[in-house]
Amino acid sequence: MIHRRHTLGLLAAAVIAPSRVFANVAPQRSEIRDDLAKRFADVGTVGTFVGYKTDDCLIIASDKDRSGQAFLPASTFKIPNSLIALETGVVEDPDKDVFKWDGVKRSIEAWNRDHTLRSAIAASVVPVYQEIARRIGAERMQKYVDLFEYGNRNIGGGIDQFWLTGEMRIDPIQQIDFVDRLRRGVLPIAKRSQDLVRDILPVTKAGDATIRAKSGLLGAELGRPSLGWLVGWAEKGGAQTVFALNLDVSEPRHIADRMKVAQQCLTDIGAI
Repeated sequence: MIHRRHTLGLLAAAVIAPSRVFANVAPQRSEIRDDLAKRFADVGTVGTFVGYKTDDCLIIASDKDRSGQAFLPASTFKIPNSLIALETGVVEDPDKDVFKWDGVKRSIEAWNRDHTLRSAIAASVVPVYQEIARRIGAERMQKYVDLFEYGNRNIGGGIDQFWLTGEMRIDPIQQIDFVDRLRRGVLPIAKRSQDLVRDILPVTKAGDATIRAKSGLLGAELGRPSLGWLVGWAEKGGAQTVFALNLDVSEPRHIADRMKVAQQCLTDIGAI
């Protein structure tokens, strides 16, 4: 597993011990690339990008500070929430189990209808995932957050709020740690649950590459977005690169800039 020191500044000088996450590979190398930071400045914001090139055992980051800073996960928590829902039986089939719209009209139109797990993760439907969390319950949620070693493991602040406004925090290195284990199917849960969540992750095509990733937008459900996430992995040929990006959303256009900047950074490091 990546060292839990929460700062990539230490990564540049430290040898990261291979363990569960990076089993049977050489110790990781790391690089700080200032040209990646310029991608955020070019769109008028600040943020961070971290990529893990799995074949090269190479971690590349845009900076040494924000890359280790922890934030609320926002809707990137839909990835573990989906896994836990499937593992506990709260959702049996991601295409057949239906979550009925509660009839409350919300500003995001795609939320105002019935959803399956697959459609809910695609439209990032916060109310559906809040209902899923309530059905999972605090005891089971804590159990699986601990099993996943997800972020700071703190679900304080309400069972349907902890990843939105509560005590949960996760940094880009921890995001990559978790997503990489899902990518390889080595999380301590059933293979079926992991296979299904990999399958329902939103897909974006970029030339001959495929990006499987989940976005997050802090404050989206309140109509006051402030920080955007994008976490996942890119596949090109046989090569795969796990990545995590976040940026400040000071203008509405920065919401779309998450994927734009991610693709630019992935191109810059030769991942797509």
